[in-house]
Amino acid sequence: MNPLVRPLVVLGATGSIGRQALEVAARIGAQVVGLASRSPGPAIAEAAEAFPEAQVAVAGGSSEERDALRSRLGPHRVRFGPEAVLELAAAAGVTVLNAIVGAVGLEASAVALEAGNRLALANKESLVTGGPVLMRLAGASGELIPVDSEHSALHQLLSGLGDDEMTGVVLTASGGPFRGRSREELEDVTVEEALRHPVWEMGRRITIDSATLANKGLEVIEAHYLFGLPYDRIEVVVHPQSIVHGMVRLVDGGMIAHLGTPDMRIPIQYALTYPGRVDSPVAPFDPVGATLTFEAPDLEAFPALALAYEAGRRGGGSPAVYNAADEVAVEAFATGRLGFLGIAEVIARTLAEFDPPEPRTVAEALEIDRTAREIASSLIGGQC
Repeated sequence: MNPLVRPLVVLGATGSIGRQALEVAARIGAQVVGLASRSPGPAIAEAAEAFPEAQVAVAGGSSEERDALRSRLGPHRVRFGPEAVLELAAAAGVTVLNAIVGAVGLEASAVALEAGNRLALANKESLVTGGPVLMRLAGASGELIPVDSEHSALHQLLSGLGDDEMTGVVLTASGGPFRGRSREELEDVTVEEALRHPVWEMGRRITIDSATLANKGLEVIEAHYLFGLPYDRIEVVVHPQSIVHGMVRLVDGGMIAHLGTPDMRIPIQYALTYPGRVDSPVAPFDPVGATLTFEAPDLEAFPALALAYEAGRRGGGSPAVYNAADEVAVEAFATGRLGFLGIAEVIARTLAEFDPPEPRTVAEALEIDRTAREIASSLIGGQC
């Protein structure tokens, strides 16, 4: 085991980020002591067998599925229910990599920080939903290292840089599969088309969010909380090659940037080994012959990004409302109950109907999330 890396708990171990985190852990010799998933299917069983020291927690599943997993792994190694996942997050002296999808990951993020653990955060929705709460906990007891490639880049670029030395940050967006299309050309796009991301291999929700630019909107709000920056100092540019992950504007007119091959194993590994670094299996970016292009996002065709700025600037609980409405709308689109352009419309209408105060606790953040989901669902039921 690597003595420079804390024992690791991976929440969302069977998803794209979770699987890559386990690959990184095996390569760098990190001791995996906890694995959590939503479902007690074969994927979590295989992960548990690959890391025999890890305790296993599964949030859901039928009694038959739970019995099968318990029989396969042994009765003392696996526990079930949401509280079992939280117990893993609260284990002492570990790094908790939270790769749960959606606002449901908020409570686990909070528990990890309350326990004084390092939170390697891939679950941006928990920060968007409960940002004020999580940042207070991070400042008081725990440590939060972002796993999103853009925020990982900014975390590195801003280290040791005084606020008086920089004027703002730039997040890059690939533009998704529909870059360059007009609003009219997006009327009838299909779920299959939305899931064909040109660069990244990701889960369903984040891939569709990338297609609408809502994912970049969530990342703008995430950057606001992580780095304490006002929204007028957080820019977004479309960069189809996804080689430049983040940039910082300096007061002297210069810029510094973080470049690298688009591979999530790099930011995952950084979050586990920080402040140290180790080599990785990812091929280094070769600038010779490369072409890097940048363009402004089309906010008319992709209004979800502008709505994120609106929600962030309005403050209070509006970021949580934005995320909840988006989650509901994306699910409706993915299941054929809403058109692609309807996603941003549901977000806009939900924000217009619900303007809650800033959450002070996890419970308050989750109540905002619940109410916003009800509003968004009713709008979809009436087709806005």
